[in-house]
Amino acid sequence: MAGAAAKGKSRPAEGRVRHLPTVWYPLLRPALFALDPERAHRIALEAFRLAGRGYRTGAATAPVECMGLHFPNRLGLAAGFDKNATAVDGLGRLGFGFIEVGTVTPRPQAGQPRPRLFRLPATGALVNRLGFPNDGAEAVAARLRHRRYRGIVGINIGKNAATPLERAVDDYVLALRLLGGVADYVAINVSSPNTPALRELQARAHLEPLLSALLAERLRLGRRHLPLLLKISPDLTAPELAEIAALVRTLPLEGVIATNTTLGRAGLDVAVPAGGLSGRPLKALARGVVSALRSLLGPDFTIIGVGGVDSGAAALDLRRAGADLVALYTGLVYRGPALVRDALRALGDGERASE
Repeated sequence: MAGAAAKGKSRPAEGRVRHLPTVWYPLLRPALFALDPERAHRIALEAFRLAGRGYRTGAATAPVECMGLHFPNRLGLAAGFDKNATAVDGLGRLGFGFIEVGTVTPRPQAGQPRPRLFRLPATGALVNRLGFPNDGAEAVAARLRHRRYRGIVGINIGKNAATPLERAVDDYVLALRLLGGVADYVAINVSSPNTPALRELQARAHLEPLLSALLAERLRLGRRHLPLLLKISPDLTAPELAEIAALVRTLPLEGVIATNTTLGRAGLDVAVPAGGLSGRPLKALARGVVSALRSLLGPDFTIIGVGGVDSGAAALDLRRAGADLVALYTGLVYRGPALVRDALRALGDGERASE
């Protein structure tokens, strides 16, 4: 585990959400929603960054062991919310057991032209076509070296948009080399719909050499206990999902994150901009992929479920579908810190009911 998560240091309690009161968000949300979504997000991140200056830790109340790592609880923040690791300490005060930052590319890049982030309040969804805007691996690594958050920090990595597909392996290996020393786990993002041709990396002809190169780089880094997880699309066909599951079972990969955003628009009766759709409409898709993966991978392979977590019941539903850990993002935009409290309670109640 990375030095910032070293043994002997206390970790955030499930109840730490009380340090950031849940009552303020419903009052502030109308003002934030009156702003451009990307500007509102920057303001929220800055608030969390400032909140992190007073970071406090406590003993974990619902710990779980996954992939050889000690998670304070099963609930995490999905990649995309804090792309540049600027607010990890403040976000940690909400009570998350893990936070995944990124997507981070080896070199800084601006991403797609604006507007590129859209709210669909009637459906509890977001659409993004951001295209991995980020400060680059070196800047993110520098920030994470100074974090005080004692939960698990994962780093989601991808290739630069300007890098051709045939050179994608080089980008992923370089990102792992630059970030591996400050990560508790690394998520390999080959499923964003907003970087041209990226999803083609999910095909076995591309995916097997990519994963093999990353596993070899992990050995060179001397981080044998740095888990590598593959983040996949919810839009895979059943045969494609089965092929990926068969591949990851043959390699010493530690887990799969299911799922990324979807290009599907089924069941939506509103105009939807182009881009990856997240939030409530993704709920059934994500649950289906998690359930299918659990059947394909067996009981001992780690699955992080992501998609449509907008309530405690939705978090517990993903857990019951087969997810070992559950992460959220879009629900936090719509419900604020109260969602973290509800999800933690539901997951905890679910654990106690199954004992």
